[in-house]
Amino acid sequence: MEAEMEEKITKTVRSILQQSNMDDVTEYKVRKQASDQLNLDLSKPPYKAFVKKVVQSFLEEQQQQEEEEEGQEEQQTGDGEYDDEGNLIVCKLSEKRKVTVQDFRGKTLVSIREYFKKDGKELPTSKGISLTEEQWSTFYKNVPAIEKAISKMESRIM
Repeated sequence: MEAEMEEKITKTVRSILQQSNMDDVTEYKVRKQASDQLNLDLSKPPYKAFVKKVVQSFLEEQQQQEEEEEGQEEQQTGDGEYDDEGNLIVCKLSEKRKVTVQDFRGKTLVSIREYFKKDGKELPTSKGISLTEEQWSTFYKNVPAIEKAISKMESRIM
């Protein structure tokens, strides 16, 4: 396939993808629409493979861009607030409860704990839990099951 043709196909496919709802679009739909716009049968093997490569490249770029944006948001929201012991405050669950990320004896811990005020400082109490990265990962993977169980219990109450 000629470089000029590859460039035309790439521009057309990327344009279609940029204008599409990524939840509804399929590679087939993109290829069909590009075929119509270019007046060229892109279902033939060399074209089909090339379109697939362009779509995958576009999706990878989109994912990388989203991850970078999320990273920037995390920096903007997470950089500023630390507790009086120097632990990063991820969020406040209530006035007395906070989620923090801390380094303890060389291990990263996610802590959900109650705080109290003493001499103008907010200090953590023993009431709470600290999870290792592995424990946090296990918990996080099971959040959908927890949400499902909560919904099930709530539907019984109503």
